[in-house]
Amino acid sequence: MNWLQTLAVVFHVLFALGIVGLVLLQRGKGADAGAGFGAGASGTVFGARGSASFLSRTTAVLATLFFLSSLGLSYLFSHGAAPTSVMDRVATEQTQPGGDGAAATGAPVAPATDAPVAPATDVPVAPAASAPASPATDGAPAAPAGVPEGK
Repeated sequence: MNWLQTLAVVFHVLFALGIVGLVLLQRGKGADAGAGFGAGASGTVFGARGSASFLSRTTAVLATLFFLSSLGLSYLFSHGAAPTSVMDRVATEQTQPGGDGAAATGAPVAPATDAPVAPATDVPVAPAASAPASPATDGAPAAPAGVPEGK
């Protein structure tokens, strides 16, 4: 991960923590959750309208920044860098030096081996399928063995 990706992740986490903190500070409709933090005197600190508009605007700005940083992170991490694994570098180096067309097109090339090839005569041949002893002549299936014909 380069320094730009690290910086973007740090800001993304800070935006998320800021949103959580601002949402917890806001006063709910039915409960005074902000009373523990001195919400009764907040009208004088944030202006005559109180903290509702200031906190909701700040929350909206942080939510927008969080959304934009999410899009930026997805773009940064979708464009991968060069392979960083040793195995990836070795695989890349093996396919580049070869001069045949398969390596140039990106198709995998089988390694050259000196293993002996088995001769074709060593392969066993399957026995031929036996033909039926008496084929049916009228197109009807043959009667099973042991059943007299005509019944």
